[in-house]
Amino acid sequence: MIKSLRLSVALTLGLVAAPLLSAASARAATSPSCIVSLSPTATETLFAIGAGPQVQAVDTDSDYPTTGLPKKRINALEPNVEAIVGICKATMSHPSTKPDLVIISYDANDIQQKLTGLGIKVIDQGAPTNLAGAYAQITQLGALTGHSAKAATIVAGLKTAVAKDVASVPAHPKKVLTVYYELDPTYYSLTSDTFVGSLLKSLGVVNIADAKNTSADAGYPQLSAEYIVGANPKLIFLADTICCHVNQAAVAKRTGFSSVSAVLHHHVVGLNDDIASRWGPRLDILMNQLTAGVKAALADAALWQK
Repeated sequence: MIKSLRLSVALTLGLVAAPLLSAASARAATSPSCIVSLSPTATETLFAIGAGPQVQAVDTDSDYPTTGLPKKRINALEPNVEAIVGICKATMSHPSTKPDLVIISYDANDIQQKLTGLGIKVIDQGAPTNLAGAYAQITQLGALTGHSAKAATIVAGLKTAVAKDVASVPAHPKKVLTVYYELDPTYYSLTSDTFVGSLLKSLGVVNIADAKNTSADAGYPQLSAEYIVGANPKLIFLADTICCHVNQAAVAKRTGFSSVSAVLHHHVVGLNDDIASRWGPRLDILMNQLTAGVKAALADAALWQK
């Protein structure tokens, strides 16, 4: 990623003034020591690449890793500028209470413009639409925090894992595997133009939400129960098992759903809400679950009987 002019000059001056300064020391001297993450995905990534000690505050939805997260919390949906500006402890090495770096995934209350106006570096890492975008965000955080090598290792591992999953799905030209992906019990779904939708598409399935998407939906249309039942998906993924306690039994009790192929043949797969809604270092877990569901459906002879 492109370094700022200030960072480049600082590195150069540091090497000139102290030619024996190690690369690690130079990195520590120029990397941000006070980071605020207002994105659960960014939080996971920062800790995975080794930048955890640099993170001084996170948003209220950040819950992974399960240990080591800072106690300072900020509501990313209603961020308070004053709270963010005073988040850091002033020290000799960091005389300002302003964070060196703030990462957001949603620009609530025009927080990016407000913080930038105060001289604070803000990076917007909204949800990507494909794997390349997710990998680019991990790489960017590595470059910004001084942990490029670890970030590169994580990206390489994810690429290998995803490629392995995709290659493991048998060719199925005569089997049209229709899929319904549920975001919440009101039938919001996602299309192939979204990040998770792109993962499903790579596995060779037909997403029933694609046909109902409009420009106003931005890839997340709200379907109707009647449409879903009529589409008769052979596979259902539930990304609302934690928030809303939805499972196969609950789906089967919905009007008309007991006759849906996925329900009849027990191909309703419950996902972890958090993993399913993020695109960071645990995306290989999501991909593995999606792949397992697809392979199980393709291998079930009863599902394909005419």
